Amino acid sequence: MQFLDFEKPLEDLQKQLDKLNEMAESSHTDMSAAIREIEAAIEKTRASIYQNLSPWQRVQLSRHPERPYTQFYIESIFENFTELFGDRQVKDDKAIVAGMAELNGLPVMVMGHQKGTNTKTRQLRNFGMANPEGYRKALRLMKIAEKFNRPIITFIDTPGAYPGLEAEERGQAEAIARNLFEMVNMKVPLICIIIGEGASGGALGIGIGDKVVMLENTWYTVISPESCSSILWRTWNNKELAAEQLKLTSEDMKGFDLVDDVLKEPIGGAHARPDEMAAIVKDYLVKTIANLQSLDAETRIQQRIDKFSKMGFYDEVPTV
Repeated sequence: MQFLDFEKPLEDLQKQLDKLNEMAESSHTDMSAAIREIEAAIEKTRASIYQNLSPWQRVQLSRHPERPYTQFYIESIFENFTELFGDRQVKDDKAIVAGMAELNGLPVMVMGHQKGTNTKTRQLRNFGMANPEGYRKALRLMKIAEKFNRPIITFIDTPGAYPGLEAEERGQAEAIARNLFEMVNMKVPLICIIIGEGASGGALGIGIGDKVVMLENTWYTVISPESCSSILWRTWNNKELAAEQLKLTSEDMKGFDLVDDVLKEPIGGAHARPDEMAAIVKDYLVKTIANLQSLDAETRIQQRIDKFSKMGFYDEVPTV
């Protein structure tokens, strides 16, 4: 297991535990009491660390290399997944995985950003940064889902849409804007879950739904803390302050009514107990889809429009 900088006490205890286990195995000595003591200390320390995480620490957790990605949730939650490819215009974008599946026997369409799990696959997936063809592929499959009355589930985990010249030439902004317009008017239930990073238009491109949900240790905002720091202070050194000022955590987003629900993660983060996290997500999906299907399409669309129309607040300064 990889440890983040603020998990140094856990790392030290884990090293002690590993050493005790090695000594017990090599010397055939009963060290069960000492091992249990270290294990209890690990659990106590983990609970203490995760009780009050800073915004920057949550950003770090959202990027943990062992954190579950879209493909893990698809394999753990759904049955009979059949991946579909291509936008029928340019090519298939590997940064977005999408296809048909079943959720407890219910036919659904599922899609999401996929970052990759090693150097080779991260390059293949472009680190989860989608090109226009990725968003057009997503929209093409959403239209298929709408035609066959399949609920749509999206998993969001991206540092942003790909900002390269070729992406702009192929209409990155138009592709994202088109998805926003079409998703608002989808006739089928639509649930969006932020499972890691939720940055800017890259997240919004598949992020308009009846329910927009965040896992506890994720972030959702217009810009990453590093980029915000580089713009405001011309250095990345203030990224912790930027993370705090951006109000990007799941708690902040729920407080601003920008997301509908927050799913609590196991202590230690989703990567510590991925199967438990997948079970939490599945339970939420099953219940929420059932509730949304009880409404007619026109009601769902109107509620969706009303929800996003009411987002944001402002003060008017009286004129002199």
